[in-house]
Amino acid sequence: MAEAKAAASPSGGAETSGVRREVLIILPGLLLAIMLAMLDQLIVSTALPRIVGDLGGVTHLSWVVTAYVLASTVTTPLYGKLGDLYGRKRWLMIAIVIFLIGSALSGLAHTMDQLIAFRALQGLGAGGLLVGAIATIGDLVSPRERGQYMGYIMGVMTLAMIAGPLVGGYITENFSWRWIFYINMPIGGAALVYLAATLHLPRQRVEHKIDYAGAIALAIAATSIILMTTWGGSQYAWASVQVIGLAALGLVSTAAFLAIEARAPEPILPLGVFRNRNFSVAIAMSFLLGLALFGALTFLPLYQQTVQHLSPTQSGLMLIPMMLGSTVTALISGRVTTKTGRYKVLPIVGGAMMTLGMYLLTTIGLHTSLVTTGIYFAVIGLGMGFLMQITTLVAQNSVGPQEMGVASSSRTFFQQIGGSLGVAAFGAVFARRLVESLTTHLPASAHVSVKGAQLNPATVNHLPALVRADFFVAITHAVTGVFWLVVPAAAIVFLLSWLIKEVPLRGRAPVAEEPVTPELVS
Repeated sequence: MAEAKAAASPSGGAETSGVRREVLIILPGLLLAIMLAMLDQLIVSTALPRIVGDLGGVTHLSWVVTAYVLASTVTTPLYGKLGDLYGRKRWLMIAIVIFLIGSALSGLAHTMDQLIAFRALQGLGAGGLLVGAIATIGDLVSPRERGQYMGYIMGVMTLAMIAGPLVGGYITENFSWRWIFYINMPIGGAALVYLAATLHLPRQRVEHKIDYAGAIALAIAATSIILMTTWGGSQYAWASVQVIGLAALGLVSTAAFLAIEARAPEPILPLGVFRNRNFSVAIAMSFLLGLALFGALTFLPLYQQTVQHLSPTQSGLMLIPMMLGSTVTALISGRVTTKTGRYKVLPIVGGAMMTLGMYLLTTIGLHTSLVTTGIYFAVIGLGMGFLMQITTLVAQNSVGPQEMGVASSSRTFFQQIGGSLGVAAFGAVFARRLVESLTTHLPASAHVSVKGAQLNPATVNHLPALVRADFFVAITHAVTGVFWLVVPAAAIVFLLSWLIKEVPLRGRAPVAEEPVTPELVS
Protein backbone atom coordinates (compact mmCIF):
# COMPACT_ATOMS: atom_id res chain seq x y z
CA MET A 1 0.00 0.00 0.00
CA ALA A 2 1.13 3.54 -0.74
CA GLU A 3 0.30 4.53 2.83
CA ALA A 4 2.55 1.83 4.25
CA LYS A 5 5.37 2.92 2.00
CA ALA A 6 4.85 6.51 3.01
CA ALA A 7 4.97 5.67 6.68
CA ALA A 8 8.24 3.86 6.24
CA SER A 9 9.79 6.45 4.02
CA PRO A 10 12.10 9.02 5.56
CA SER A 11 11.31 11.46 2.80
CA GLY A 12 8.18 13.54 2.57
CA GLY A 13 8.74 13.67 -1.20
CA ALA A 14 8.66 9.88 -1.35
CA GLU A 15 5.41 9.90 0.59
CA THR A 16 3.86 12.38 -1.79
CA SER A 17 5.06 10.58 -4.92
CA GLY A 18 3.85 7.24 -3.57
CA VAL A 19 0.36 8.52 -2.93
CA ARG A 20 0.36 10.35 -6.27
CA ARG A 21 1.24 7.16 -8.15
CA GLU A 22 -1.54 5.25 -6.40
CA VAL A 23 -4.12 7.93 -7.13
CA LEU A 24 -3.10 8.23 -10.78
CA ILE A 25 -3.56 4.47 -11.14
CA ILE A 26 -7.04 4.60 -9.58
CA LEU A 27 -8.11 7.89 -11.17
CA PRO A 28 -9.28 6.55 -14.58
CA GLY A 29 -11.82 4.24 -12.88
CA LEU A 30 -13.12 7.07 -10.67
CA LEU A 31 -13.42 9.41 -13.67
CA LEU A 32 -15.38 6.74 -15.56
CA ALA A 33 -17.81 6.50 -12.62
CA ILE A 34 -18.24 10.29 -12.62
CA MET A 35 -18.70 10.30 -16.39
CA LEU A 36 -21.40 7.66 -15.97
CA ALA A 37 -23.35 9.79 -13.48
CA MET A 38 -23.01 13.09 -15.36
CA LEU A 39 -23.59 11.78 -18.87
CA ASP A 40 -26.85 10.04 -18.02
CA GLN A 41 -28.45 13.18 -16.59
CA LEU A 42 -27.77 15.08 -19.81
CA ILE A 43 -28.19 12.45 -22.48
CA VAL A 44 -31.75 11.39 -21.62
CA SER A 45 -33.43 14.78 -22.07
CA THR A 46 -32.70 14.84 -25.81
CA ALA A 47 -34.51 11.53 -26.31
CA LEU A 48 -37.70 12.33 -24.38
CA PRO A 49 -39.80 13.23 -27.45
CA ARG A 50 -38.89 9.89 -29.12
CA ILE A 51 -39.60 8.00 -25.91
CA VAL A 52 -43.09 9.50 -25.73
CA GLY A 53 -43.68 8.67 -29.39
CA ASP A 54 -42.76 5.04 -28.72
CA LEU A 55 -44.19 4.39 -25.26
CA GLY A 56 -46.91 7.03 -25.01
CA GLY A 57 -47.73 8.47 -21.58
CA VAL A 58 -46.94 12.09 -22.34
CA THR A 59 -48.68 13.18 -19.10
CA HIS A 60 -46.05 11.27 -17.11
CA LEU A 61 -43.08 12.44 -19.16
CA SER A 62 -41.59 14.62 -16.43
CA TRP A 63 -41.38 11.61 -14.13
CA VAL A 64 -38.72 10.04 -16.37
CA VAL A 65 -36.43 12.81 -15.11
CA THR A 66 -38.00 13.41 -11.69
CA ALA A 67 -37.82 9.75 -10.60
CA TYR A 68 -34.09 9.68 -11.35
CA VAL A 69 -33.33 12.99 -9.63
CA LEU A 70 -35.45 12.13 -6.62
CA ALA A 71 -33.85 8.71 -6.07
CA SER A 72 -30.30 9.99 -6.54
CA THR A 73 -30.84 12.97 -4.22
CA VAL A 74 -32.32 11.05 -1.28
CA THR A 75 -29.64 8.34 -1.42
CA THR A 76 -26.63 10.66 -1.70
CA PRO A 77 -26.19 11.22 2.09
CA LEU A 78 -26.76 7.52 2.76
CA TYR A 79 -23.98 6.46 0.39
CA GLY A 80 -21.63 8.98 1.98
CA LYS A 81 -22.25 7.63 5.48
CA LEU A 82 -22.17 3.96 4.47
CA GLY A 83 -18.86 4.56 2.73
CA ASP A 84 -17.50 6.12 5.92
CA LEU A 85 -18.67 3.15 7.98
CA TYR A 86 -18.06 0.11 5.79
CA GLY A 87 -15.54 1.11 3.16
CA ARG A 88 -15.63 3.36 0.13
CA LYS A 89 -14.82 0.73 -2.50
CA ARG A 90 -17.64 -1.61 -1.52
CA TRP A 91 -20.38 0.99 -1.76
CA LEU A 92 -19.00 2.63 -4.89
CA MET A 93 -19.08 -0.71 -6.67
CA ILE A 94 -22.56 -1.49 -5.34
CA ALA A 95 -23.73 1.87 -6.70
CA ILE A 96 -22.26 1.08 -10.13
CA VAL A 97 -23.95 -2.34 -10.22
CA ILE A 98 -27.35 -0.88 -9.25
CA PHE A 99 -26.94 1.86 -11.85
CA LEU A 100 -26.10 -0.64 -14.60
CA ILE A 101 -29.07 -2.88 -13.71
CA GLY A 102 -31.34 0.17 -13.85
CA SER A 103 -29.82 1.19 -17.19
CA ALA A 104 -30.35 -2.23 -18.76
CA LEU A 105 -33.94 -2.43 -17.54
CA SER A 106 -34.67 1.14 -18.72
CA GLY A 107 -33.51 0.17 -22.21
CA LEU A 108 -35.85 -2.82 -22.12
CA ALA A 109 -38.91 -0.91 -20.84
CA HIS A 110 -42.13 -1.34 -22.85
CA THR A 111 -44.39 1.08 -20.97
CA MET A 112 -43.90 4.52 -19.48
CA ASP A 113 -44.63 3.17 -15.99
CA GLN A 114 -41.87 0.59 -16.39
CA LEU A 115 -39.42 3.22 -17.61
CA ILE A 116 -40.19 5.50 -14.65
CA ALA A 117 -39.68 2.62 -12.18
CA PHE A 118 -36.41 1.57 -13.80
CA ARG A 119 -35.19 5.18 -13.92
CA ALA A 120 -35.82 5.36 -10.17
CA LEU A 121 -33.70 2.23 -9.74
CA GLN A 122 -31.02 3.83 -11.88
CA GLY A 123 -31.15 6.89 -9.63
CA LEU A 124 -30.64 4.72 -6.54
CA GLY A 125 -27.28 3.76 -7.98
CA ALA A 126 -26.45 7.23 -9.31
CA GLY A 127 -26.64 8.65 -5.78
CA GLY A 128 -23.41 6.87 -4.90
CA LEU A 129 -21.34 7.47 -8.03
CA LEU A 130 -20.23 11.09 -7.74
CA VAL A 131 -20.06 11.04 -3.93
CA GLY A 132 -18.14 7.77 -3.87
CA ALA A 133 -15.57 8.96 -6.39
CA ILE A 134 -14.97 12.36 -4.74
CA ALA A 135 -14.81 10.87 -1.24
CA THR A 136 -12.35 8.21 -2.43
CA ILE A 137 -10.00 10.94 -3.63
CA GLY A 138 -10.52 12.62 -0.26
CA ASP A 139 -9.50 9.38 1.46
CA LEU A 140 -6.32 9.02 -0.55
CA VAL A 141 -5.07 12.55 -1.13
CA SER A 142 -4.11 15.23 1.34
CA PRO A 143 -6.25 18.40 1.19
CA ARG A 144 -3.28 20.41 0.00
CA GLU A 145 -2.86 18.22 -3.11
CA ARG A 146 -6.52 17.40 -3.59
CA GLY A 147 -7.26 20.46 -5.70
CA GLN A 148 -5.34 19.25 -8.75
CA TYR A 149 -7.33 16.01 -8.81
CA MET A 150 -10.58 17.93 -8.42
CA GLY A 151 -9.51 19.75 -11.57
CA TYR A 152 -9.55 16.44 -13.43
CA ILE A 153 -13.05 15.81 -12.12
CA MET A 154 -14.20 19.22 -13.36
CA GLY A 155 -12.71 18.38 -16.75
CA VAL A 156 -14.72 15.16 -16.96
CA MET A 157 -17.87 16.98 -15.88
CA THR A 158 -17.22 19.54 -18.59
CA LEU A 159 -16.79 16.83 -21.21
CA ALA A 160 -20.03 15.16 -20.08
CA MET A 161 -22.00 18.41 -20.16
CA ILE A 162 -20.83 19.15 -23.70
CA ALA A 163 -21.03 15.60 -25.04
CA GLY A 164 -24.29 14.59 -23.34
CA PRO A 165 -26.78 16.48 -25.53
CA LEU A 166 -24.74 15.83 -28.67
CA VAL A 167 -24.37 12.09 -28.06
CA GLY A 168 -28.01 11.83 -27.00
CA GLY A 169 -29.19 13.53 -30.15
CA TYR A 170 -26.95 11.44 -32.40
CA ILE A 171 -27.99 8.12 -30.83
CA THR A 172 -31.68 9.03 -30.92
CA GLU A 173 -31.57 10.11 -34.55
CA ASN A 174 -29.41 7.26 -35.90
CA PHE A 175 -30.22 4.30 -33.66
CA SER A 176 -32.92 3.96 -31.00
CA TRP A 177 -33.59 5.88 -27.81
CA ARG A 178 -32.98 2.60 -25.97
CA TRP A 179 -29.28 2.90 -26.75
CA ILE A 180 -28.98 6.00 -24.56
CA PHE A 181 -29.32 3.53 -21.69
CA TYR A 182 -27.38 0.65 -23.22
CA ILE A 183 -24.37 2.92 -23.78
CA ASN A 184 -23.93 2.97 -20.01
CA MET A 185 -23.10 -0.74 -19.98
CA PRO A 186 -19.58 -0.62 -21.51
CA ILE A 187 -18.67 2.56 -19.60
CA GLY A 188 -19.95 1.25 -16.29
CA GLY A 189 -18.57 -2.22 -16.91
CA ALA A 190 -15.11 -0.79 -17.59
CA ALA A 191 -15.28 1.31 -14.41
CA LEU A 192 -16.38 -1.70 -12.37
CA VAL A 193 -13.62 -4.00 -13.62
CA TYR A 194 -10.94 -1.32 -13.37
CA LEU A 195 -11.84 -0.31 -9.81
CA ALA A 196 -12.10 -3.93 -8.70
CA ALA A 197 -8.53 -4.47 -9.86
CA THR A 198 -6.90 -1.22 -8.74
CA LEU A 199 -8.81 0.32 -5.80
CA HIS A 200 -7.52 -0.91 -2.45
CA LEU A 201 -8.46 1.06 0.65
CA PRO A 202 -7.65 -0.07 4.21
CA ARG A 203 -10.38 -0.07 6.82
CA GLN A 204 -10.95 -1.14 10.39
CA ARG A 205 -13.23 -3.92 11.53
CA VAL A 206 -15.70 -2.01 13.69
CA GLU A 207 -19.27 -2.78 14.62
CA HIS A 208 -21.61 0.00 13.49
CA LYS A 209 -25.25 0.84 13.97
CA ILE A 210 -26.94 2.26 10.88
CA ASP A 211 -29.09 5.33 11.44
CA TYR A 212 -32.10 3.95 9.56
CA ALA A 213 -34.56 6.32 11.23
CA GLY A 214 -32.52 9.35 10.24
CA ALA A 215 -32.13 8.07 6.68
CA ILE A 216 -35.90 7.56 6.34
CA ALA A 217 -36.71 10.99 7.79
CA LEU A 218 -34.18 12.68 5.48
CA ALA A 219 -35.54 10.78 2.46
CA ILE A 220 -39.11 11.89 3.27
CA ALA A 221 -38.00 15.50 3.74
CA ALA A 222 -36.03 15.59 0.48
CA THR A 223 -38.82 13.84 -1.43
CA SER A 224 -41.40 16.31 -0.13
CA ILE A 225 -39.27 19.30 -1.11
CA ILE A 226 -38.50 17.99 -4.60
CA LEU A 227 -42.12 16.99 -5.32
CA MET A 228 -43.42 20.30 -3.97
CA THR A 229 -41.07 22.26 -6.22
CA THR A 230 -41.71 19.97 -9.20
CA TRP A 231 -45.51 20.02 -8.99
CA GLY A 232 -46.06 23.50 -7.57
CA GLY A 233 -47.29 25.94 -10.19
CA SER A 234 -47.41 23.29 -12.91
CA GLN A 235 -49.36 20.15 -12.09
CA TYR A 236 -50.96 21.72 -9.01
CA ALA A 237 -51.49 25.32 -7.93
CA TRP A 238 -49.16 26.59 -5.21
CA ALA A 239 -52.15 27.05 -2.91
CA SER A 240 -53.52 23.55 -3.59
CA VAL A 241 -53.99 20.94 -0.89
CA GLN A 242 -51.35 18.73 -2.52
CA VAL A 243 -48.58 21.35 -2.51
CA ILE A 244 -49.41 22.68 0.96
CA GLY A 245 -49.54 19.11 2.24
CA LEU A 246 -46.10 18.38 0.79
CA ALA A 247 -44.75 21.56 2.39
CA ALA A 248 -46.16 20.53 5.76
CA LEU A 249 -44.77 17.01 5.40
CA GLY A 250 -41.36 18.47 4.51
CA LEU A 251 -41.33 20.66 7.62
CA VAL A 252 -42.45 17.85 9.94
CA SER A 253 -39.99 15.32 8.52
CA THR A 254 -37.15 17.86 8.70
CA ALA A 255 -37.93 18.52 12.37
CA ALA A 256 -38.06 14.77 12.99
CA PHE A 257 -34.72 14.32 11.20
CA LEU A 258 -33.05 16.96 13.37
CA ALA A 259 -34.43 15.35 16.54
CA ILE A 260 -33.26 11.89 15.46
CA GLU A 261 -29.78 13.06 14.49
CA ALA A 262 -29.31 14.80 17.85
CA ARG A 263 -29.72 11.44 19.62
CA ALA A 264 -28.38 8.89 17.12
CA PRO A 265 -25.08 7.22 18.15
CA GLU A 266 -23.85 7.30 14.52
CA PRO A 267 -26.04 9.85 12.70
CA ILE A 268 -26.23 9.81 8.91
CA LEU A 269 -25.52 13.55 8.98
CA PRO A 270 -23.80 14.51 12.25
CA LEU A 271 -25.18 17.88 13.30
CA GLY A 272 -21.92 18.65 15.07
CA VAL A 273 -20.16 19.26 11.75
CA PHE A 274 -22.32 22.35 11.26
CA ARG A 275 -20.67 23.91 14.31
CA ASN A 276 -17.59 24.24 12.16
CA ARG A 277 -17.90 27.64 10.49
CA ASN A 278 -16.08 26.64 7.35
CA PHE A 279 -18.26 23.58 6.83
CA SER A 280 -21.49 25.54 7.31
CA VAL A 281 -20.30 28.30 4.96
CA ALA A 282 -19.31 25.74 2.30
CA ILE A 283 -22.71 24.03 2.54
CA ALA A 284 -24.57 27.37 2.33
CA MET A 285 -22.50 28.34 -0.71
CA SER A 286 -23.22 24.97 -2.35
CA PHE A 287 -26.95 25.42 -1.80
CA LEU A 288 -26.90 28.88 -3.37
CA LEU A 289 -24.71 27.66 -6.24
CA GLY A 290 -27.31 25.03 -7.05
CA LEU A 291 -30.08 27.60 -6.71
CA ALA A 292 -28.38 30.08 -9.02
CA LEU A 293 -26.79 27.87 -11.64
CA PHE A 294 -29.34 25.14 -12.17
CA GLY A 295 -32.32 27.37 -11.45
CA ALA A 296 -31.33 30.16 -13.82
CA LEU A 297 -29.64 28.31 -16.66
CA THR A 298 -32.69 26.08 -17.08
CA PHE A 299 -34.49 28.82 -19.01
CA LEU A 300 -31.69 29.92 -21.32
CA PRO A 301 -32.27 27.23 -24.00
CA LEU A 302 -35.76 28.62 -24.69
CA TYR A 303 -34.26 32.06 -25.28
CA GLN A 304 -31.50 30.63 -27.45
CA GLN A 305 -33.81 28.44 -29.55
CA THR A 306 -36.39 31.18 -30.14
CA VAL A 307 -34.90 34.65 -29.93
CA GLN A 308 -31.44 33.60 -31.15
CA HIS A 309 -32.79 31.00 -33.63
CA LEU A 310 -30.48 28.19 -32.54
CA SER A 311 -31.11 24.48 -32.93
CA PRO A 312 -31.04 22.26 -29.81
CA THR A 313 -27.55 21.08 -30.78
CA GLN A 314 -26.30 24.63 -31.29
CA SER A 315 -27.86 25.62 -27.98
CA GLY A 316 -25.85 22.87 -26.30
CA LEU A 317 -22.66 23.96 -28.03
CA MET A 318 -23.14 27.49 -26.71
CA LEU A 319 -22.38 26.11 -23.24
CA ILE A 320 -18.82 25.24 -24.30
CA PRO A 321 -17.37 28.64 -23.23
CA MET A 322 -18.85 28.20 -19.76
CA MET A 323 -17.59 24.64 -19.43
CA LEU A 324 -14.11 25.49 -20.70
CA GLY A 325 -13.94 28.47 -18.35
CA SER A 326 -14.82 26.32 -15.37
CA THR A 327 -12.22 23.71 -16.34
CA VAL A 328 -9.46 26.30 -16.69
CA THR A 329 -10.07 27.89 -13.30
CA ALA A 330 -10.55 24.50 -11.62
CA LEU A 331 -7.10 23.44 -12.84
CA ILE A 332 -5.61 26.79 -11.81
CA SER A 333 -7.12 26.63 -8.33
CA GLY A 334 -5.86 23.06 -7.94
CA ARG A 335 -2.32 24.13 -8.77
CA VAL A 336 -2.52 27.14 -6.46
CA THR A 337 -3.73 25.17 -3.44
CA THR A 338 -1.13 22.45 -4.03
CA LYS A 339 1.81 24.83 -4.33
CA THR A 340 0.85 27.42 -1.70
CA GLY A 341 -1.62 25.70 0.61
CA ARG A 342 -3.74 28.86 0.47
CA TYR A 343 -7.22 29.05 -0.96
CA LYS A 344 -9.37 31.78 0.63
CA VAL A 345 -8.90 34.27 -2.21
CA LEU A 346 -10.10 31.74 -4.80
CA PRO A 347 -13.81 31.56 -3.82
CA ILE A 348 -13.82 35.33 -3.35
CA VAL A 349 -12.64 35.79 -6.94
CA GLY A 350 -15.02 33.05 -8.10
CA GLY A 351 -18.00 34.64 -6.34
CA ALA A 352 -17.19 38.04 -7.84
CA MET A 353 -16.91 36.61 -11.37
CA MET A 354 -20.09 34.58 -11.04
CA THR A 355 -22.00 37.65 -9.80
CA LEU A 356 -20.62 39.69 -12.71
CA GLY A 357 -21.58 36.96 -15.20
CA MET A 358 -25.13 36.73 -13.89
CA TYR A 359 -25.45 40.52 -14.04
CA LEU A 360 -24.23 40.53 -17.64
CA LEU A 361 -26.99 38.05 -18.52
CA THR A 362 -29.59 40.56 -17.28
CA THR A 363 -28.56 42.74 -20.24
CA ILE A 364 -29.33 40.23 -23.00
CA GLY A 365 -31.92 41.40 -25.50
CA LEU A 366 -33.49 40.69 -28.85
CA HIS A 367 -30.30 41.48 -30.74
CA THR A 368 -27.59 40.17 -28.42
CA SER A 369 -25.00 38.38 -30.54
CA LEU A 370 -23.86 34.80 -29.99
CA VAL A 371 -20.31 36.03 -29.37
CA THR A 372 -21.51 38.34 -26.60
CA THR A 373 -23.59 35.59 -25.02
CA GLY A 374 -20.61 33.23 -25.21
CA ILE A 375 -18.43 35.77 -23.39
CA TYR A 376 -21.03 36.09 -20.63
CA PHE A 377 -21.14 32.29 -20.30
CA ALA A 378 -17.34 32.18 -20.10
CA VAL A 379 -17.33 34.68 -17.21
CA ILE A 380 -19.82 32.51 -15.30
CA GLY A 381 -17.73 29.43 -16.04
CA LEU A 382 -14.57 31.05 -14.73
CA GLY A 383 -16.36 31.74 -11.46
CA MET A 384 -17.83 28.23 -11.30
CA GLY A 385 -14.41 26.61 -11.56
CA PHE A 386 -13.18 28.36 -8.43
CA LEU A 387 -16.38 27.89 -6.46
CA MET A 388 -17.27 24.25 -7.15
CA GLN A 389 -13.71 23.16 -6.48
CA ILE A 390 -13.08 25.12 -3.29
CA THR A 391 -16.44 24.44 -1.62
CA THR A 392 -15.70 20.71 -1.89
CA LEU A 393 -12.17 21.20 -0.58
CA VAL A 394 -13.29 23.38 2.34
CA ALA A 395 -16.08 20.97 3.32
CA GLN A 396 -13.70 17.99 3.30
CA ASN A 397 -10.96 19.85 5.16
CA SER A 398 -13.45 20.83 7.89
CA VAL A 399 -14.12 17.26 9.06
CA GLY A 400 -12.05 14.32 10.21
CA PRO A 401 -11.04 11.51 7.84
CA GLN A 402 -13.79 9.29 9.26
CA GLU A 403 -16.42 11.78 8.03
CA MET A 404 -15.06 12.35 4.52
CA GLY A 405 -18.14 10.77 2.92
CA VAL A 406 -20.48 12.88 5.04
CA ALA A 407 -18.72 16.06 3.90
CA SER A 408 -18.77 15.08 0.21
CA SER A 409 -22.36 13.87 0.20
CA SER A 410 -23.65 16.86 2.19
CA ARG A 411 -22.20 19.31 -0.32
CA THR A 412 -23.72 17.40 -3.23
CA PHE A 413 -27.06 16.93 -1.45
CA PHE A 414 -27.56 20.61 -0.60
CA GLN A 415 -26.49 21.67 -4.09
CA GLN A 416 -29.14 19.35 -5.58
CA ILE A 417 -31.81 20.64 -3.19
CA GLY A 418 -30.83 24.20 -4.07
CA GLY A 419 -31.15 23.38 -7.77
CA SER A 420 -34.62 21.89 -7.28
CA LEU A 421 -35.81 24.94 -5.36
CA GLY A 422 -34.21 27.25 -7.90
CA VAL A 423 -35.94 25.64 -10.86
CA ALA A 424 -39.28 25.92 -9.05
CA ALA A 425 -38.88 29.45 -7.74
CA PHE A 426 -37.41 30.93 -10.89
CA GLY A 427 -39.85 28.94 -13.00
CA ALA A 428 -42.72 30.69 -11.24
CA VAL A 429 -41.07 34.07 -11.86
CA PHE A 430 -40.43 33.19 -15.50
CA ALA A 431 -44.04 32.14 -16.09
CA ARG A 432 -45.50 35.20 -14.36
CA ARG A 433 -43.35 37.68 -16.29
CA LEU A 434 -44.02 35.85 -19.55
CA VAL A 435 -47.79 35.97 -19.08
CA GLU A 436 -47.69 39.63 -18.01
CA SER A 437 -45.67 40.61 -21.07
CA LEU A 438 -47.87 38.66 -23.47
CA THR A 439 -51.01 40.09 -21.91
CA THR A 440 -49.62 43.58 -22.48
CA HIS A 441 -48.25 43.17 -26.00
CA LEU A 442 -50.00 40.27 -27.67
CA PRO A 443 -52.94 41.26 -29.91
CA ALA A 444 -56.26 40.28 -28.41
CA SER A 445 -57.11 38.43 -31.63
CA ALA A 446 -54.16 36.07 -31.22
CA HIS A 447 -55.49 33.23 -29.11
CA VAL A 448 -52.23 31.56 -28.23
CA SER A 449 -51.78 29.60 -25.03
CA VAL A 450 -48.49 30.05 -23.17
CA LYS A 451 -48.94 26.92 -21.11
CA GLY A 452 -48.10 23.32 -21.66
CA ALA A 453 -46.74 21.97 -24.91
CA GLN A 454 -47.60 25.03 -26.97
CA LEU A 455 -44.76 27.01 -25.40
CA ASN A 456 -41.81 25.47 -27.17
CA PRO A 457 -39.35 26.74 -29.81
CA ALA A 458 -40.99 24.88 -32.70
CA THR A 459 -44.42 26.37 -31.96
CA VAL A 460 -43.12 29.90 -31.33
CA ASN A 461 -41.00 29.96 -34.50
CA HIS A 462 -44.01 29.00 -36.65
CA LEU A 463 -46.27 31.77 -35.36
CA PRO A 464 -47.19 34.73 -37.59
CA ALA A 465 -44.39 37.30 -37.74
CA LEU A 466 -46.07 39.96 -35.58
CA VAL A 467 -47.15 37.48 -32.92
CA ARG A 468 -43.72 35.82 -32.98
CA ALA A 469 -42.05 39.18 -32.37
CA ASP A 470 -44.23 39.72 -29.30
CA PHE A 471 -43.27 36.27 -28.05
CA PHE A 472 -39.59 37.09 -28.50
CA VAL A 473 -40.02 40.25 -26.41
CA ALA A 474 -41.94 38.33 -23.73
CA ILE A 475 -39.40 35.49 -23.52
CA THR A 476 -36.50 37.94 -23.27
CA HIS A 477 -38.36 39.90 -20.58
CA ALA A 478 -39.03 36.71 -18.61
CA VAL A 479 -35.45 35.40 -18.87
CA THR A 480 -33.82 38.67 -17.82
CA GLY A 481 -36.25 38.87 -14.90
CA VAL A 482 -34.98 35.52 -13.66
CA PHE A 483 -31.38 36.69 -13.82
CA TRP A 484 -32.20 39.86 -11.90
CA LEU A 485 -33.20 37.54 -9.03
CA VAL A 486 -30.16 35.31 -9.51
CA VAL A 487 -27.74 38.23 -9.09
CA PRO A 488 -28.52 38.65 -5.34
CA ALA A 489 -28.07 34.90 -4.80
CA ALA A 490 -24.68 35.04 -6.52
CA ALA A 491 -23.78 38.15 -4.50
CA ILE A 492 -24.55 36.28 -1.27
CA VAL A 493 -22.16 33.53 -2.42
CA PHE A 494 -19.51 36.23 -2.86
CA LEU A 495 -20.19 37.64 0.62
CA LEU A 496 -20.16 34.18 2.24
CA SER A 497 -16.76 33.46 0.68
CA TRP A 498 -15.27 36.22 2.84
CA LEU A 499 -16.36 34.27 5.94
CA ILE A 500 -14.21 31.27 5.06
CA LYS A 501 -11.37 30.93 7.55
CA GLU A 502 -8.18 29.79 5.86
CA VAL A 503 -7.39 26.69 7.90
CA PRO A 504 -4.03 25.10 6.95
CA LEU A 505 -4.56 22.18 4.59
CA ARG A 506 -3.43 18.83 5.90
CA GLY A 507 -0.34 17.57 4.13
CA ARG A 508 -0.79 13.84 4.58
CA ALA A 509 -3.32 11.48 3.07
CA PRO A 510 -6.15 11.08 5.61
CA VAL A 511 -6.21 7.29 5.52
CA ALA A 512 -2.60 7.22 6.64
CA GLU A 513 -3.56 8.99 9.85
CA GLU A 514 -5.86 6.24 11.07
CA PRO A 515 -4.82 2.93 12.55
CA VAL A 516 -5.89 0.31 10.07
CA THR A 517 -5.69 -3.42 9.62
CA PRO A 518 -3.88 -4.78 6.58
CA GLU A 519 -7.19 -6.16 5.29
CA LEU A 520 -8.29 -4.72 1.97
CA VAL A 521 -11.84 -3.85 1.12
CA SER A 522 -13.01 -6.37 -1.40
